[in-house]
Amino acid sequence: MDFTLPDTAVAVREGVLRAMSGFDHAYWSRLEEEHRFPDEAWAALGEGGWLGLSVPEEYGGGGQGLLELAVANEALASTGATQGTFLYILTPGFGAMTITRHGTDEQKKEILPGLAAGDTQFCMALTEPDAGSNALAITTHARRDGDDFLIKGQKIWISGVDRADWMVAITRTIPAADAKPRTAGFTLFLVDVKEALKAGTLTFQPIPKMGSNIVTSSQVFFDDVRVPAHRVIGEVDQGFGVLWDVLNPERILAAAGGVGAADAALQLACDYAREREVFGRPIGANQAIQFPLAQIKAKTELGRLMAYKAAWLFDQGLPCGNETNVAKLTGAQVAWEAADQAFQTFGGMAYSKEFPIERLFRDARIGKNIPVAEELILAHIGTQMLNLPRSY
Repeated sequence: MDFTLPDTAVAVREGVLRAMSGFDHAYWSRLEEEHRFPDEAWAALGEGGWLGLSVPEEYGGGGQGLLELAVANEALASTGATQGTFLYILTPGFGAMTITRHGTDEQKKEILPGLAAGDTQFCMALTEPDAGSNALAITTHARRDGDDFLIKGQKIWISGVDRADWMVAITRTIPAADAKPRTAGFTLFLVDVKEALKAGTLTFQPIPKMGSNIVTSSQVFFDDVRVPAHRVIGEVDQGFGVLWDVLNPERILAAAGGVGAADAALQLACDYAREREVFGRPIGANQAIQFPLAQIKAKTELGRLMAYKAAWLFDQGLPCGNETNVAKLTGAQVAWEAADQAFQTFGGMAYSKEFPIERLFRDARIGKNIPVAEELILAHIGTQMLNLPRSY
């Protein structure tokens, strides 16, 4: 594979960086303190067309692939908008890519123009209190009621539901005990969030958390949420394949966001290491400071290439599961290592909210757990790439 980025991806990177040039670390830190959605930055991304990159041109979008989305998310994170990458996964990822690849003509006409214009927001509901990494164990179910389905159950850690127009809801239409094979009986629905909230059949409870507070994460309760049958994504009982086609892009986008977050932390650390003098010279001249940062730079470049490779394979319609998992693992790890080393480079000042290091530190930690736990990725690599026995 040629790792030279196509002109489209280069243009996307430059465009997103320009759009975010007016939103510095102080902006994102202020929003974190206020627990406020980045309306201004979101509007700038929408005006530039960066939220509709993967929407086909016939619906007003950019007609680009996952590689361009990954580059956009990486660029976004590199500006300090490490929390903004979650938002980018929600709408251009879960929303635009899912409907573009699996939506009906009716669904595309109804939803894609709003996504292209930046006027529509999405969320996805998969995780449940007793079903995290093991998606096969979900119990939220949908049953037929005439021409509609009624969804009942509970989800947890659902990001962005408070602002979403649409939700991709993953349900069981065949109980796990009766499903043969185990992956049968999944059905994905497009839920009109505002309509369901108004009807009182969908409710949510925000979860207090230690960081990433520009995005609300909530427990979500379905109490016979009514969804017309024409809002099924894909086919009834056959949604597991669609789900994987949603989860692979999510992991690739998360990997790219991790690489961008590492870039942001590394830039801050290096700037400080050049300026801060101790014992008459910049601390960056000391190998104890310089070498760990150099190691992280090398890992960042490797993580970047793997994220690009996984996205490219996905766009070509080629198998990409192994590359996706390696990209997600390395992206999350280098984001955390970069934030941790930046913290060490700043010394005691890293603990002060005068600098954005403490925010990057908190933002980076969650990537080792979501959207899939590091241990599960290692299990995939062990069994699928090394042909070792399964542990579960």
